[in-house]
Amino acid sequence: MYPRLTDAQTRALPGTGSASQRRRDAMAKLAQRRRAPGLLAFEGDEPVGWIAIAPRSELARIEASRAAPRVDDADVWVIPCVTVRKTARGRGIALALVQTAVAYATEQGAPAIEAYPRAGAARTGDDNAYFGTEPLFRRAGFRVVREPLQNRPRNWIARVAMRIDAPR
Repeated sequence: MYPRLTDAQTRALPGTGSASQRRRDAMAKLAQRRRAPGLLAFEGDEPVGWIAIAPRSELARIEASRAAPRVDDADVWVIPCVTVRKTARGRGIALALVQTAVAYATEQGAPAIEAYPRAGAARTGDDNAYFGTEPLFRRAGFRVVREPLQNRPRNWIARVAMRIDAPR
């Protein structure tokens, strides 16, 4: 359900010990930051969803992304990933996660929040939906600020850049 680290990413994690121990240590370090790297949705004691949210400048992979280049110089926060457990889908959990992430980023001083979801409203398989869908972000109040890149490689999924200004 959640993206797993590749072998190369695991090898690149700092520290000593097994890959599993280095992953735990890296997650513990993230959890100790002043700002959370994301939010979880629970049903009772069971985690059913996750959304990543952080200042764009703190997410090196997003900053370097050719698929989701900067729209402008605004100091935005970004939502690079949202996922809901298959058994919990269809109940508004993803929308609640997006809305809660916007509120969280606003509380932390974000002037605006961006996402780079799959363009269009066509249904897609789970492997292509972790960065969200355009209709999901529209329902949360986001607007398109850049249409899909025109000269993207054929195997790239068409993505739009969407933004919502932080409510004040």
